[in-house]
Amino acid sequence: MINKYEILKNTFGHEQFRSFQEDVVDAIIKGEDVLTILPTGGGKSLCYQLPALLMDGVTVVISPLIALMQDQIRALKDLNISAAMINSSQNINENNQVLQDLLEGKLKFIYVAPERFTSNDFVGVLQRININYFVIDEAHCVSAWGHEFRAEYRNLDRLKQFFPDISIAAFTATATKKVQEDISASLNLQNVREFRAKTQRDNLIISCEPRVSNGKNQVLNFLKKHKNTCGIIYTFTRKETETTAKYLSQAGYSAKAYHAGLSAEIKNEIFNDFVYEKIDIVVATIAFGMGIDKSNIRFVIHTSMPKTVENYYQEIGRAGRDGAISYVYLLYSKSDEIKRKIQINDAIDNSYKSTALDKLEYMYRYCISNNCRHKIIASYFDDEINTCDTSCDSCTKEPVEQVNRTLESQKLLSAIYRSDERFGLNHIIDILRASKNQKLLEMNHDKLTVYGIGQDKSKNEWVAIADKLIDIEAITLGEFRVLKLSSLAFDILKKKTEVFIDSDKLGLVNKVEVEDTVLSFDEELFEKFRALRKKISNENEVPAYVIFGDKTLKELSLKLPKSKEEMLEINGIGEVKYEKYGEIFLELCTNIKDEFEEKLDTRVDLKKLTKTYLDTLEVLEEDKSLEEVAQIRDLNISSVLTHLKLLVQHGKVSKEKKEELLEPVSISPIVSSWIEEGLKLKKIKELKMDLYLYESLKDLKDI
Repeated sequence: MINKYEILKNTFGHEQFRSFQEDVVDAIIKGEDVLTILPTGGGKSLCYQLPALLMDGVTVVISPLIALMQDQIRALKDLNISAAMINSSQNINENNQVLQDLLEGKLKFIYVAPERFTSNDFVGVLQRININYFVIDEAHCVSAWGHEFRAEYRNLDRLKQFFPDISIAAFTATATKKVQEDISASLNLQNVREFRAKTQRDNLIISCEPRVSNGKNQVLNFLKKHKNTCGIIYTFTRKETETTAKYLSQAGYSAKAYHAGLSAEIKNEIFNDFVYEKIDIVVATIAFGMGIDKSNIRFVIHTSMPKTVENYYQEIGRAGRDGAISYVYLLYSKSDEIKRKIQINDAIDNSYKSTALDKLEYMYRYCISNNCRHKIIASYFDDEINTCDTSCDSCTKEPVEQVNRTLESQKLLSAIYRSDERFGLNHIIDILRASKNQKLLEMNHDKLTVYGIGQDKSKNEWVAIADKLIDIEAITLGEFRVLKLSSLAFDILKKKTEVFIDSDKLGLVNKVEVEDTVLSFDEELFEKFRALRKKISNENEVPAYVIFGDKTLKELSLKLPKSKEEMLEINGIGEVKYEKYGEIFLELCTNIKDEFEEKLDTRVDLKKLTKTYLDTLEVLEEDKSLEEVAQIRDLNISSVLTHLKLLVQHGKVSKEKKEELLEPVSISPIVSSWIEEGLKLKKIKELKMDLYLYESLKDLKDI
């Protein structure tokens, strides 16, 4: 009889289960109710797909996201597993055909939206078939304490009423302990087995910065460091998606905007362009991406602050689902918090308002904090982890200088006071910068004593100062965003209190200049495999990542297998995938060996470029000498030289740049000659030991 390990390898292409997966699979097979909280990319779908292949009957998967249904069904069909969905994206004939197939036992998986369970007719159909278990995806939507409560999910308490003997497996990536308890109670789970993984995503590099102006230059600087990778940029408004996508397209990036105001046809086109790798970047409102199972998204950018940590954690979870290093970048300002607060006060029921405001406050504190970002997120979800040390900007940045901005703060506060606390920030900055704005002139504000006293600072710098004053509550925002002074403001004006701002939050953005780099040999081979995957994707209308993930392609490009047996040893390739795509990829491996025989003979297995090497590269790109790099990174010069060697081997630093960097680093001719003579007698490691021995003996003789 086939077992779970054979299915894991032959169908899903994996040698072993990840953390928690096997325990969850076993519990489902035993018919137990299960509640599993796994971070995005933790392998939730395998947990509920694999057991179905060992059990009779059909698995009913309940999901709120049509895109996720489509994605999972594509992937299952590519594994020769029968699956279908019933939802509003299909016409009545298509849905009826799926119901017919279901009744005839032709399906292994049926995906439905939670709304279907309000229909007694649909429940009646399910009662006529052999269901092995129910799966509830995005289970946090059940809880009124969750960040995305959906009333239709409350209908799922009917499952235990109508199907008391069928187990339920509920899954989510985001749940506090309170939400976890509510999910279990709301679904009436019996003797539930609960599995809760650590929230930390080790492969995500998190950074967060105050937004300067509209943030577009910061986004562009980020993208220059991550060329030829795909990602999602989340914006606050529909208009911003359009303007940002246009800006990036003009800068040479393949980007499109996605938001709820577009027609279904255009949204589907953009979605497919992204999935099939016809474009690299989607600029979207938060509606996009939550149902995408695309494994090779390398970055997620937020141009404004999300409303909750749950939202943020789920959205950054789109990046690096294949486990490869990926980057998340958040831009924020105090105004983001204020806009979100207005939304909450206007739109949310009073019974939930205080909870929503608390969540917003936590999100803002996350943005401005200097503590480990991974640890802050984990703490929110009642999880205890150590600081990441290397995977967020808070843990890796150098000590930041505190810059005294008391005088500038006094100028801004004086301008608010002199204009009778009746205007918003833009008007106040116009006064300080001597604007000829018509409204300002009509009000005779050009006659104020504070007019023009802030021309030495840019608008962005004044916004940064205002953000700080709002943050410390020296300024409050009244109706229509009018600036008001607090008692602390008068203490600052009277020089009783000083104002300091971190040097990296002064409202300044340095332009990043990135040289065009030649691909290293390994990168060149990887691109050949990517090109073949894209060709197969377009020909077969299957998303590229469904064929093989990036990790599988990288392993293929490194190992270049020459037989089926060798290919099946590669993670992500099982019998099913080999039968579909194995021969054509083996042919590419053979062609590469023929074309690059000499290069392959001298190929060196390169060590992975981890964050410490990339941090050194970032400093080198600022035209620093090796000595300066050593000081900035707090490394000895030999460590920096080791980093440089690997960066050169990976093609990240040119040989010309290497020679330029090495020129000032020299050993005196006498010492060099002495070392060369020593190397004729012994290996370098033995010479080092002799030097240590010499030093120790000399110390003893001198006593």
